[in-house]
Amino acid sequence: MNILFIADPLESFKTYKDSTFAMMREAQRRGHQLMACQPQDLMWQRGGRVTAHVRDITLTGDADDWFVAAQQAPDERPQLLAEVDAVLMRKDPPFDSEYFYAPHLLGQAQREGARVFNDPAALRNHPEKLSIMEFPELIAPTLVTRDAADVRRFHQEHGDIILKPLDGMGGMGIFRVKADGLNLGSIIETLNLDGAQTLMVQRYLPEIVEGDKRVLVIGGKPVPFSLARIPQGNEVRGNLAAGGKGVAMPLTERESEIAEALGPTLAARGLLLVGLDVIGGRLTEVNVTSPTCFQEITQQMGFDVAAMFVDALEAALAHIAGAPVATVAATAMPTTANASGR
Repeated sequence: MNILFIADPLESFKTYKDSTFAMMREAQRRGHQLMACQPQDLMWQRGGRVTAHVRDITLTGDADDWFVAAQQAPDERPQLLAEVDAVLMRKDPPFDSEYFYAPHLLGQAQREGARVFNDPAALRNHPEKLSIMEFPELIAPTLVTRDAADVRRFHQEHGDIILKPLDGMGGMGIFRVKADGLNLGSIIETLNLDGAQTLMVQRYLPEIVEGDKRVLVIGGKPVPFSLARIPQGNEVRGNLAAGGKGVAMPLTERESEIAEALGPTLAARGLLLVGLDVIGGRLTEVNVTSPTCFQEITQQMGFDVAAMFVDALEAALAHIAGAPVATVAATAMPTTANASGR
């Protein structure tokens, strides 16, 4: 099987923690062939089919020079996406206009026969912060608005609140305002750009001190361990990119309930891999673009998340082909792995 990874530049990967790298390593271990490109390498010309300019890559097992590529820019080779066994969209946010265009191109490739994961329409339809509003019984009090008066009313009702942009990632742009309302006006102006931009406001969850839990759901089934991103010092954000400490631990009963409630629904929409963020038993985000934390969970708990993911990918492809579908290994154990068209 050949697999195309649409991702950030390979040279930027931190392989000791990168989940896309873990997927690649497991896929190669099973004998699958790897290709890689970036979203800007996608092309659709009148009368033609969606094409990507790709590099064929092989993982070396070396920590530094971790891959070799048969092609280098600007001499990547053209590859019709419909002729690839699986296309994995793994580009990190932000979910800006350029990101939005990529699923449109991938949607066309899908109509031409490409097998794309996560489903392009599902990527477009599940903005990672906003999509939690579909599940009101699972979330804390939450407001989405661009109106400053709405935000002030919400603050008066709940006292201690969190404000954040809808398109942020890694904890970017998150503010806490306590009951005294200190700097609330300035923060609103910063986030809503004087009414031009929508923001999200949520009641502050004090359980954040125990961690912002990343719960992975693969093929509709939860990974049995979460990664708690625990804020350090006076920081309110648990995101690893903001200095949070990652501690893997078994799912709580409540986290399992949330994952099992949402898993089948999200999988039916074409979301093979989802990262649910949970604080104090409350859903705070549904991550669909490039959910991570594979390696931290595997290293700390001995559960091979990448193996579970590739099992699910192979099962999904078998289902598409009409072959018998293998059961996803929900208890997978670690494996030892360690021509230009431009």
